[in-house]
Amino acid sequence: MTPLDAPIWHSLAGPHARLAQVKGRARRYPGEVSPFAAVEAFDADALADLAALVPAGDVVAVFAPESPLPEAHWKPLFWLEGSQWVCEGVVAPPARGPDPLRDADVEQMLALAKRTEPGPFERRTIEMGRFVGFKDEGGQLVAMGGERMHLPGYTEVSGICTAPEARGRGLAEAIVRAVAAGIHARGETPFLHVRTGSPTEATATALYHRVGFRERRRFRLEIAQRRSPEKE
Repeated sequence: MTPLDAPIWHSLAGPHARLAQVKGRARRYPGEVSPFAAVEAFDADALADLAALVPAGDVVAVFAPESPLPEAHWKPLFWLEGSQWVCEGVVAPPARGPDPLRDADVEQMLALAKRTEPGPFERRTIEMGRFVGFKDEGGQLVAMGGERMHLPGYTEVSGICTAPEARGRGLAEAIVRAVAAGIHARGETPFLHVRTGSPTEATATALYHRVGFRERRRFRLEIAQRRSPEKE
């Protein structure tokens, strides 16, 4: 196995340990950062730690579980299927690079994510890594992307989205190239995830091919809600 086979765990136990909420052999991001959670292994003790870590009502996303989370503690909501991609080669940066995004941009980032649904994006997601974007002449954010999970030797490219009125101008590709080139520059390998069956899957995978990513494997993600203790 490599860290890419269990990216949430290796991120929370590694470079993102500063963000991790921990109970025994279970870890999660704070809900206002990301819904991702993980256990060291899918055994009874580690799953009990996860149930103890997550308050009732909170929703978590668990990467590639070997079996569904125990329904005694969890209400299953839905499953997502997707593909994991990596880019080992050098990425040419864009001719026109995007601008850095900071805390002052969070409201616009949240609004753009709500419009375009690139995946989980919360108020503190910006703390996971470097984010960049393009704004129109009026200062409105129209495209963005950045870094999400960070594991030893790898950083995830994520949150790539473009407002409908700004599509067809190559902004998303410029962002992917800028983020991936920055990851390579510090000696790490970019990777990313694509949701199978999403409206943008074909467009996204064509873009990632052009940049130099290759599909590595398929995965499943379980989305589940912690039950109230009185319902267990």
